[in-house]
Amino acid sequence: MKKHIVIDPITRIEGHLRIEAVIDENNTIVDAYSASTMFRGIETILQGRDPRDCGLLAMRICGVCTGTHYQRSIEAVEDAFDVTIPKNARIVRNLIQGALYVHDHVVHFYHLHALDFVDVVSALSADPAKTAAEARKWAKVAGETPFIDGESQIREIQERVAKFVKQGRLGIFGNGYWGNPHYKLTPEQNLLGVAHYLLALDLQRDMAKMQAIFGGKNPHPQSIVVGGVTCVQDIQNPARIALFKQLLLEGRKFVKQAYLPDVYMAGTVYAGEATDSKATFSHHVGGNGVGGTGGGLLNFMSYGDFRLDDTGFYKSALLFPSGVVMNGDLSTLIPLDEAKIAEDVTHSWYEGDKPLHPYEGATVPHYTGLDKRADGIAYLKTGEKYSWIKSPIYNDARVEVGPLARMVIGVAAKDERITRYVTNFLKKGNLPVTVLFSTIGRTAARAIETELMADVMVEWVDELAANVAAGDLSTWTEFDFDKVSRNTKGRGMAEAPRGALGHWVRIEDGKVSNYQAIVPSTWNGAPRDYKNRMGAYEASLIGTKVAKPEEPLEIIRTIHSFDPCIACAVHVVDTKGKELAVYKVDTSCAI
Repeated sequence: MKKHIVIDPITRIEGHLRIEAVIDENNTIVDAYSASTMFRGIETILQGRDPRDCGLLAMRICGVCTGTHYQRSIEAVEDAFDVTIPKNARIVRNLIQGALYVHDHVVHFYHLHALDFVDVVSALSADPAKTAAEARKWAKVAGETPFIDGESQIREIQERVAKFVKQGRLGIFGNGYWGNPHYKLTPEQNLLGVAHYLLALDLQRDMAKMQAIFGGKNPHPQSIVVGGVTCVQDIQNPARIALFKQLLLEGRKFVKQAYLPDVYMAGTVYAGEATDSKATFSHHVGGNGVGGTGGGLLNFMSYGDFRLDDTGFYKSALLFPSGVVMNGDLSTLIPLDEAKIAEDVTHSWYEGDKPLHPYEGATVPHYTGLDKRADGIAYLKTGEKYSWIKSPIYNDARVEVGPLARMVIGVAAKDERITRYVTNFLKKGNLPVTVLFSTIGRTAARAIETELMADVMVEWVDELAANVAAGDLSTWTEFDFDKVSRNTKGRGMAEAPRGALGHWVRIEDGKVSNYQAIVPSTWNGAPRDYKNRMGAYEASLIGTKVAKPEEPLEIIRTIHSFDPCIACAVHVVDTKGKELAVYKVDTSCAI
């Protein structure tokens, strides 16, 4: 007999996400639905604004990737006005975004995702000496020395956690499915993961400092403006650049000596799930059956990002190539065509009757409620509208975006740097390439990308220092707003840590007439589209076996591998259409 599981909310993410899954008599997921229970209205708020101000408001879409939304919005306006920024501005923007990637990926693995693999309670029975040996073992696989391997330091961390447990103060560790049979690490491996979890708390603070050095503050940096950046004094001060590099090198050390070894450890222990091709149901998602548990759509897209020269928007060489890979076919890279992007709202709580390109897109809420059944549970009306997230499609196909997509497309594009990092990771871990098409592979791709980013940022910070030392102090391209076209349009299409992010703006008479943002979690977390095809979250769950339906660890593990950011995809509205409050802000008051 089939069972219907409701997980609401999914925790350890940004925002509110609900997952409903149907499992068969073998506890295997045969159907799944992803729904956001929040509404985003930022696009509506931006209408009628001066386009130069959009970035400051658009960054409020999210409290995590604030600087990414900021930059994409600024770039959309620069595209509309045909403004090319100076070299220093390009490098500074790359460094701010790169710092976010390293910060975001480390925080995701340890503080949002690791507890899907690491059993905290099991760590209490570990032998610290054997744990130190585990640290050396996995660091050796990565070709590094371990970040920690001293028995005394590991024992101190274990005693600290044990004290929390004894006092009933587990806090952030309090609601795990500890003891679930799908936890597979040994007690010593669990203790190593917990130790690195705690140490990563310090690292994320330093990574935030890096963003603030050139961004002014974090979150919500303020130094990016239409035409360039404003952190003139920071790039002219060698001490500021040196501080950035110092923090970067410290972060890179943790990535190489802790993060990568931990991913090798988890990847090896869970390799059976990662290569279980039976877990992918290609007839549901249009794939070719390659991959393991959590493989999903097997269609990948990247807008490309991190410009490496100054030839202008959508012309320069990129660190991450753009393109599309369908059906997991790494031999064929399809060039990206922006005109083939559209959003459908058939199963989303919005008005609309056909897919629309973002330039023509509309955000008109139309909430139709939940299905309240006799068992007292309110279920999604899955045959109708059931999410505040729209359903993006590319060339009339569903695609996945994110670090895995970037690595897959980099390999398909035969990009030398990306191919080298991916190949080295797989070779060191003795893992087949098919491991990438899985929940474990999605997690591994993020780690591969983090190492790549930390390495290339060292090159960028040296490039900035050398350029300034040579006398180039330019940070802004002057343009006359009154003389540029006052009836135009532009887009800022690049990548965020979680995947492809685009902001599209139409300008009429110098004001914003329409604004649309399609964020990574819109692509991945979307409901079914007008052809009833699944989104990436939904497709990734099909075929997953759940050990204990009352403890849906496997569902959470796969969804977390995408690092959902539902706040990016939505914002709050009263479901009954009631006016909640009215606020009047007097901006002329002195503070």
